[in-house]
Amino acid sequence: MTAQHQSPLARFTGDANPYGGGDPYADHRSADFPFTQYANLADRQLGAGVIAANDEFFAQRENLLLPERAEFDPEHFGHKGKIMDGWETRRRRGASAEHPWPTADDHDWALVRLGAPGVVRGIVIDTAHFRGNYPQAVSVEGASVPGSPSPEELLADDVKWTTLVPRTAVGGHAANGFAVDVEQRITHLRVNQHPDGGIARLRVYGEVVPDPQWLSALGTFDVVALENGGQVEDASNLFYSPATNTIQPGRSRKMDDGWETRRRRDQGHDWIRYQLVARSEIRAVEIDTAYLKGNSAGWASVSVRDGVDGEWVEVLPRTRLQPDTNHRFVLTGPSVGTHARVDIFPDGGISRLRLFGSLTEEGAARLAARHQELGG
Repeated sequence: MTAQHQSPLARFTGDANPYGGGDPYADHRSADFPFTQYANLADRQLGAGVIAANDEFFAQRENLLLPERAEFDPEHFGHKGKIMDGWETRRRRGASAEHPWPTADDHDWALVRLGAPGVVRGIVIDTAHFRGNYPQAVSVEGASVPGSPSPEELLADDVKWTTLVPRTAVGGHAANGFAVDVEQRITHLRVNQHPDGGIARLRVYGEVVPDPQWLSALGTFDVVALENGGQVEDASNLFYSPATNTIQPGRSRKMDDGWETRRRRDQGHDWIRYQLVARSEIRAVEIDTAYLKGNSAGWASVSVRDGVDGEWVEVLPRTRLQPDTNHRFVLTGPSVGTHARVDIFPDGGISRLRLFGSLTEEGAARLAARHQELGG
């Protein structure tokens, strides 16, 4: 497969000004990227990891996937030099005094295992705080390799890498965003910086494409979970935290690891709408309000519809919720659908939503066809 032409949505090139004191993010260059509506496939919470790099002399590769934005301490130095919150390699040199410069092909690389395989829709390479030591250009390749390959296996000659972001000039102290339109299921990335330098954070936005054999073996599973291919379509309010948190793996670890809305001053209510992994038969519901103690939703209901034009059918009527509590409900009968909606009254938040069930015969067939179509 050949890559299609890509270009950054917001073009940032050249050095940023040296740090002059005060808020280090005051002159950080960024933009609103439309693909951030998708889940971050390189989220550590999903199981992503930076499994290898050819060089990490100044700053370790694992920093790339840290969830919080990069920090900068102008006084923080170690025995190797300035300590940066990112992945930073040493300066490359040429072969001799007559040719001291790196060649056009010289570059550093890091291998990233996505937490959930999927179709990549956009990538952000943030060089925050790398003002004069960022790479001249970056490129990103993707591969689909089954199982849990080692770095050596990923670097073998028989692995097919597809260009997701061609070699493109980037700027220092900037969030460089790239839209990707390669329709392929990706499990691993190779992030290249040309010829050397530092990258603070990497974000990989896309749609999860699960393994249908795995879901079939599980039988009953969470049909709205992000790691299984569920996704948030829309929400009424995202003031404090993203709605995608509600379908992340595991229980919430703190208050902002869920979904919380602003306080309402009207007679309305808030909601999240989801797309299930595929057409499913739902038999049980979990609504968790972990760490939401004075701001959990007062009541909640769950509805399901079958198809984008289907009617919403309430499967869990409006039910009182307790703060900081996991609520479990066995439905009176199975409910078949492709989409779900949780409504909370009047406002507040929930930390997790779980919809337990199994794929219908039609849902399993469609999921298997899409998996094959994307090269899985």
